[in-house]
Amino acid sequence: MTKGAAEVASLFGGAADPPGNAGESVYPGYPGYVMAQGRVRQMAWGFPLAMKGKNGQPLKPKPVNNARTDKLDSGFWRPSFQARRCLIPVSEFAEAEGERGAKTRTWFSLPDRELFAVAGIWRDTPEWGPTYSMIMTDACPHVADVHDRMPVILQRESWADWLDGSTDAARLLCQPYAADMTVRRTADPWVQR
Repeated sequence: MTKGAAEVASLFGGAADPPGNAGESVYPGYPGYVMAQGRVRQMAWGFPLAMKGKNGQPLKPKPVNNARTDKLDSGFWRPSFQARRCLIPVSEFAEAEGERGAKTRTWFSLPDRELFAVAGIWRDTPEWGPTYSMIMTDACPHVADVHDRMPVILQRESWADWLDGSTDAARLLCQPYAADMTVRRTADPWVQR
């Protein structure tokens, strides 16, 4: 994300909450911007999933950062998909490419836009406050040789249907991206040690 909250709010036609500490690179469990309820808000990326240790003791929750389109009717995702959809502004997104232990970052963006919207859902949580998750669908041809899934990229004319339309209308938008994409392969390690 290379734009600030005010720039995102201007593009997305909403009000901007006061700036927070969302960074240019957003990782699961860390803050990022979303457009929800008419405002550009900062939320943690990933719904917290309660974890237990070998002896049943509670562990730190794990952020579940992506929701697959074929799982949106499950109890974990359904309430948010039905009532709390959001737009996630991104400049580009990355996927891991390569052999295990030597994976690198491959970036995907849209050639004609500095910023675009990805479909998301959100909810308030006792663990981390407001959180969001990205909706994933089958990969388009530009992404398919790197990963079998990709974020649902929404055209501007579909934003209102995603945010405020029926769940049936929103579900129809969960398709692989059909237009051109820019692919940028790097030597940057996927995992920083």
